[in-house]
Amino acid sequence: MTDLTRLQQADKAHFIHPFTDSKSLGEKGTRVIERAEGVYIWDVQGKKLLDGMAGLWCVNVGYGRQSIVDAVSKQMQQLPYYNSFFQCTHPPAIELAKTIAELAPKHMNTVFFTGSGSESNDTNLRMVRRYWDLKGQPNKKTIISRHNAYHGSTVAGASLGGMSGMHEQGDLPIPKIVHIAQPYWYQEGGDLTPEAFGLQAAQALETEILALGEDNVAAFIAEPFQGAGGVIIPPSTYWPEIKRILAKYDILLILDEVISGFGRTGHWFAAEYFDLQPDLISIAKGMTSGYVPMGGVIIADRVADVIKQQCGEFTHGYTYSGHPVAAAAALENINIIKQEKLVEKVGAEIAPYFQQALQQLAEHPLVGEVRGLGLVGAIELVQNKAKRQRYPSNIGVGTWCRDACIAHGLVMRSVGDTMIISPPLVITKAQIDELIEKALLALNDTYTQCLALK
Repeated sequence: MTDLTRLQQADKAHFIHPFTDSKSLGEKGTRVIERAEGVYIWDVQGKKLLDGMAGLWCVNVGYGRQSIVDAVSKQMQQLPYYNSFFQCTHPPAIELAKTIAELAPKHMNTVFFTGSGSESNDTNLRMVRRYWDLKGQPNKKTIISRHNAYHGSTVAGASLGGMSGMHEQGDLPIPKIVHIAQPYWYQEGGDLTPEAFGLQAAQALETEILALGEDNVAAFIAEPFQGAGGVIIPPSTYWPEIKRILAKYDILLILDEVISGFGRTGHWFAAEYFDLQPDLISIAKGMTSGYVPMGGVIIADRVADVIKQQCGEFTHGYTYSGHPVAAAAALENINIIKQEKLVEKVGAEIAPYFQQALQQLAEHPLVGEVRGLGLVGAIELVQNKAKRQRYPSNIGVGTWCRDACIAHGLVMRSVGDTMIISPPLVITKAQIDELIEKALLALNDTYTQCLALK
C-alpha cells in the first residue's frame, strides 16, 4: 500500500471535511498536501501547485515564514495558554489589540478577540443587540444582510450569511435576520448599467428598513466585496448610497473583512478602499496568515464606549479569546507585512499588475467577464458572452475548470461557474505571469470539453 493510499483510506474512514460531499470525496480520494513554501504547495506525490487561493484567502505573507514559527515556539515555551476571563490578560493579547487599533480606521480603537471569522460574526450579533439595549432601544434587534453573502458557518454566522444551501440544512436563518438583494451586476443587472444597478441594489436596504421599521433594525452586515459568493464587486454607486441610508436611519454597519483585511486591497482594511466608517469590522484569516487560527472584531469608539462603561458584564466570550500563541503569530505576521511594506507594494505595484494580467483572459471564448480589485479576481465562464448566459448548472463547467487548473499546477476555486483567485500578497510579477499562463491552459481544456457537448 502506498503512503497516499493509506492516508486516503484513513481520511475516508475518519475525517468529515467542511463543505464537502463525503460520499463523492471518498470515491475520488483526497488530495493530500504535504508541504508549502512561498506561494507554492506540494502534495504527497510531489506535484507542485501555485496556490492561487492563498490557502483559503488567508496566507497573506506566504508559506514557510520561519519568524512566525519562532514567535509561536517562543510563546509556547513561555506561556502556551492562559484565558482572558477573571480579570486576567497577558502581554501578547494586549500588544496585539494595541497594534490592530493603530492600523484600523481612526474611529476604531478597541478589539474583541475570537477564534475565527464565524465567531467574530457571532460576536457582532451579540454586541449590536446589547448596544441598542443599553441605548434604550431594545427593539432594535433585526440585522439586515444580503443574499449570497458569506459570514461563516456557525448558526449565527450562517444565518447572517445569505446562502440558501446552508439555510436549507439547518432550519436557518434564526429569527430577526433578513436578507436583501446582492450587488451582482453581471448575473442580475439585466439591461441596467452597472451604476444604475448599484443604486437599485443599495436602495433595497432602505426599502427593507422602512418595511421593518427603523426602530427595529440594529445593523446592516456586508462584505466590502462578496468573496465566497464569487468575488462580487459592487458597482461604484453602491457603497456611497449605502452610507447615505445608514446615516439617515442611524443603523450600525458591520463590515465583514475576514477576507479583505490585512492588505488584500492595497490598504490595511477595505474600509479605506471604499471610504467607509464601519461600527464593527470582522477580522480573521490574514490576521495570522492562517498559521494559527484567530479572529476578532474591531469596534468603533461609539460602540466600545457604551459596552465598556454601561454594560456591566458582557456575557459573551470564548476559551481561546486572545490566545497567547495565536496573538504571537498575529504580531509577527503583522510585523512582516509592515517590514516588507506588503500593503504599499500590493497597492502600488502588484495589484495593478495582477489586474492588468487578469484581463488577458477576458477575450477567451469561454469567458464572459473578468473582474477584480487588489489581489482578488473572478472569471465568469459562460455559454453565450453576448447574453451573459451560463451553461446548465448540472454540467459543472466550473468544476471542470477547477480540475483542469490542478492538472496544470494551479489552485483556483470554482463558485458555480465562476472561477475565483486570491493569491498570497507576496506573489511576484513572474509568478502572476505563471498563474495567468496556467489559467489559460485550464480555460482551453475546459472550452474543449464544452465544445464536445454540442
